[in-house]
Amino acid sequence: MSEHQFRTRDDLDKDARRLLSEIDVDALKPKERAAIPQQDMPSQDPVDRRQNMEEVTLGYTEAQARLEALRCIQCKSAPCIGGCPVAIDIPGFIQAIVDQEYHTAAQIIKRTSLLPAICGRVCPQESQCQENCTVGRMLKDKFKSVSIGRLERFVADLDRTSSDAATPDVKPDTGKKVAVIGTGPASVTAAADIRKEGHAVTMFEAFHKPGGVLVYGIPEFRLPKKIVEEEIDALVRMGVEIRTNYLVGRTRKLTDLLDKDGFDAVFVGTGAGLPRFMHIEGENLVGVFAANEYLTRSNLMKAYDREKAATPIFEPKIVAVLGGGNVAMDAARTAVRLGAEEVNVVYRRTRVEMPARVEEVDHAEEEGVKFHFLRNPQRILGDENGHVCGIECLAYELGEPDDSGRRRPVPIPGSESIIDVDTVIVSIGNDSNPLIRQTTPSLETTKWGNIVTDEDGKTSLDRVYAGGDIVLGAATVILAMGEGRKAAESINQLLATET
Repeated sequence: MSEHQFRTRDDLDKDARRLLSEIDVDALKPKERAAIPQQDMPSQDPVDRRQNMEEVTLGYTEAQARLEALRCIQCKSAPCIGGCPVAIDIPGFIQAIVDQEYHTAAQIIKRTSLLPAICGRVCPQESQCQENCTVGRMLKDKFKSVSIGRLERFVADLDRTSSDAATPDVKPDTGKKVAVIGTGPASVTAAADIRKEGHAVTMFEAFHKPGGVLVYGIPEFRLPKKIVEEEIDALVRMGVEIRTNYLVGRTRKLTDLLDKDGFDAVFVGTGAGLPRFMHIEGENLVGVFAANEYLTRSNLMKAYDREKAATPIFEPKIVAVLGGGNVAMDAARTAVRLGAEEVNVVYRRTRVEMPARVEEVDHAEEEGVKFHFLRNPQRILGDENGHVCGIECLAYELGEPDDSGRRRPVPIPGSESIIDVDTVIVSIGNDSNPLIRQTTPSLETTKWGNIVTDEDGKTSLDRVYAGGDIVLGAATVILAMGEGRKAAESINQLLATET
């Protein structure tokens, strides 16, 4: 992005305040609301942010938030709620922003979501609540919908820094206790909903820090870890106990939690953290990494901070990231910040089919990441010392749609070409960790290792429920939260029937 195109937060705020001063809020009609220009998200200058790990997006100013909230026409059908996996009262909290009742807005959101500061940053609203937005449909462009996620972030950021931050109420103690395995989005949501009913909740985390994928998978520049810590602290304030460095399946078997430790129910939300590889020649060369390992070293162990962190991390010069999802974008943008001279993303479809959020792809391009579409590696090349020196790619064209609805990539014979690189980061998806499956033979799983559940989140084992990526496969934060909410409701119903 060139310098003259970049607009500071102050610039955007000034424009928003000017527009607000010209609007009669009480007299606005639906078409006039929809005609209000969508507010751009303030962000760091792309030139500057390449050199730091600080958050890229800076959040709406109050004037921007009110102006964006005024775009909502408060339609009676509220299709946005139907697109939200945890059914937040979206028109309700947006109207509270218009009325400048920000604490009320936070309370409305937290009725159904304990992680608004996180969801406001990383959820793909454009394919969920905002895809259904009536304003977007009026304008015939879902990307012009009301910016629900950005408004959620605005409210959440105000709330978490206030002295009267909203914490969910907890009912009197029931004497029941529930084990929650994992501390990612599904587990946090389940734990909160179960604790609200007065049941004791203990969460078990394999790592030394709670948060799951929120702390090991998503970079600091997209989701500051301080925010994750603050959201987890809300659970602790509710009375949830969190045990770290506790690997269920190794430290303790899942069934022992029920049979020996006296838990009345168990929720499994261990995610999908086992990386997939392409199984091509050269994947064992020095300089080939799974995106999970690369990001965990940087995010959880802060290996990018070389003056303070003892964790080593490979220092790349020319990088190829294989894949087109959000994790691939995170890996590519992390490599930029770790000093890579050139970062290439290789994806076998086109930009249109990329599963990554449009905003994340835009940010990557602004930061200088190069994209090679309709290409896919056939083998990774190594030098005489066993180090990566390049990738051989085959060109593709798009054929008929596959089961996902995206056009299938078809290889073009004889179209091989080579990209010179010294680092390859593989980001083509994840599977579930096999530990719980291997140590709990009576637990039914799919051939991919995902836990099988019924529509209520119940597994094949009595009193054992599951949700999130361990059930769905690698999905989004908000979908995992929806799974956690569903299972928590089933657990609460089960415990309510017992005296």
